[in-house]
Amino acid sequence: MTVTAPAPRLTVVTDASPGKLLRKRILSVAAHVALIGASILMLYPLLWMLSASFRPENEIFSGTLIPSSWSLDSYFRGWNGLRISFGTFFWNSLVISITCVIGNLIACSMAAFAFARLRFKGRNFWFAMMLMTLMLPGQVTLIPQYVLFRELGWVNTILPLVAPKFLAVDAFFVFLMVQFFRGIPRELDEAAMMDGCSAWRIYWKVMLPLSTPVLATAAIFTFIWTWDDFFAPLIYLNEMKQYTVMLGLRTFTDSTGESDFGGLFAMSVLSLVPIFLFFLFFQRLLIEGIATTGMKR
Repeated sequence: MTVTAPAPRLTVVTDASPGKLLRKRILSVAAHVALIGASILMLYPLLWMLSASFRPENEIFSGTLIPSSWSLDSYFRGWNGLRISFGTFFWNSLVISITCVIGNLIACSMAAFAFARLRFKGRNFWFAMMLMTLMLPGQVTLIPQYVLFRELGWVNTILPLVAPKFLAVDAFFVFLMVQFFRGIPRELDEAAMMDGCSAWRIYWKVMLPLSTPVLATAAIFTFIWTWDDFFAPLIYLNEMKQYTVMLGLRTFTDSTGESDFGGLFAMSVLSLVPIFLFFLFFQRLLIEGIATTGMKR
């Protein structure tokens, strides 16, 4: 005679009373309301600038966020109101930004590959020296750089803005790529070397295809920082036909005469469009690159 034990019963223990559930729901709703309010507060300056770009000239500084009448005059006036079309400033900024992106991706990835994969004498020392440049203020090297570029005849050209990018001067991106390259298994390098690949082919055929996230991260930050840069173009560019978007926006305000705030706000809105589109297209790779940098995979 066999005796079968009774099947155990599953007992679900819930300590959440209706009162606790109600408090959690109230706290969740309050947290969401607070986050939405904080987001609106942070976006209010941008929304006000967008609204002001559509207002008539006599209502730009009115207290209401929604204009009484909508007008595109500020956009037409801002685009064609200067001695040079504002499209020229957009083209200059686009050329400088894309060239800086290309230079940073090539130079920084090559330097990072050398520090992460190649073995040479003094590698750790030079890597530490490279990291020390992150703590060096830009104002310290501003005057020596200007003297050097003036002696080379590069002042009033875009060369001082783009040429340093091809020399891996952005130590932040070199460090970012080094951390990413160190997370790629070395077995891939060894297998490529057994197949007869040189260091250059390993860099070009193995490392770069696997480094799309970190390259996209460097490209996005380089594009945004270069597009928004005001100080360097102000130092090296003298002729209006070579101005970038940031310098072009400055021309709308005149301390000795009348300022066109409507055109300024309209062109400021348009200047945000390339950054927004660039970030929108590559934001997935940006998040992946930041999340996986320095992690062992």
